[in-house]
Amino acid sequence: MMCGFFDLKVIESMSAPEISLSSASPSQNQFLPFVSNNSTKKYLFYVTLSYAFGVLRPIEEALKKKGHDIAWFIPKGAEAEPYIQNNDVLFQTVEQVKHYASDAVLAPGNYIPDFFPGIKVQVFHGFDSGKKNKFNIRGFFDLYCTQGPNITEAFNRINDGTCEVKETGWSKLDPLFLEHPDKSLYESDEPVVLYAPTFSPKLTSTYDLVEQIRAATVSQNWRWLVKLHPKATKEEIALFKSLECANLRFIETSNVIPLLQAADVLVSDTSSILAEFALQQKPVVAFKNRRPEEWMINFQEPELLINKIDFALQQDPDVLAKIEQHCAHIHPYRDGGSSRRVINAIDDLIDSGIGHFKRKPLNLVRRFKIRKKLKYFGIR
Repeated sequence: MMCGFFDLKVIESMSAPEISLSSASPSQNQFLPFVSNNSTKKYLFYVTLSYAFGVLRPIEEALKKKGHDIAWFIPKGAEAEPYIQNNDVLFQTVEQVKHYASDAVLAPGNYIPDFFPGIKVQVFHGFDSGKKNKFNIRGFFDLYCTQGPNITEAFNRINDGTCEVKETGWSKLDPLFLEHPDKSLYESDEPVVLYAPTFSPKLTSTYDLVEQIRAATVSQNWRWLVKLHPKATKEEIALFKSLECANLRFIETSNVIPLLQAADVLVSDTSSILAEFALQQKPVVAFKNRRPEEWMINFQEPELLINKIDFALQQDPDVLAKIEQHCAHIHPYRDGGSSRRVINAIDDLIDSGIGHFKRKPLNLVRRFKIRKKLKYFGIR
């Protein structure tokens, strides 16, 4: 099938050269060296996967309004590296990080280098999707900025006194409540279906649903957007790129907000993106979800995909009511101010210090793995 409607593929990526400007030619992208503007606090963002940008960019914007300094640490060769921007202050060595001496380090992932200067802040990379080990205090973070009552309550139950838990809302969703300028790139007069599966081999729907999606591009007058997880395999990427046609567009981007806004229905499996999408009061279709809930449109057999999407497009009032009830529990904040609350919580902890916390567990195996990955074996 020839491509027509979705001829243009939007790829938000850039090359990522060395931070040193002395060795870069004028034609190369060049990253700015760090120059302090004498603001009161310095923030460092620790990033390895591209989804982190969606979580951290809103915080960055709010920090700039307060006059704080911001830098990024991305290990060389990390999946997130191509998505850094030219005007970002980028560090790729531990020595640079030590010299910067941040007041706080933020990470959307589950781990963070304990030897980086500053308090360590977990800002989460997704909602609770029913995967294992979602709620776990691993001894790496001083502050957990939770999204809503359900996660706050879960972390408060297991808080061992080594950290602080503050409910702030999720920074990634601040832009969700304001129309993104790129939304129009993905809109259509026909229904738009976003397919965004998880990466876990045991939970992903990629191989189960690929042929059903292929068939739907022929039999249904829908427009498909396919956004795979950053950890998707090369085989999965090639498989879904091969489906590109007039009715299906494969998207590579670090920012899913315009996709969420443009789509009428989301198809996924056991992924936290289901909850993100539902916050817009839109229906989600979940294949073999590990923890199926009433606000989802669940199914177990691949052959039911088209039927379930068709039902979702009908906007059933009972389904929408269940979505609203669920959203109030996971993320009641619709003011777009979660980034501001995150910064206030961090600033408060920086000012008060962490001397009142209990000593964190050693977790020597994980600490060694981080040091090995970053080629740093200092004690502090």
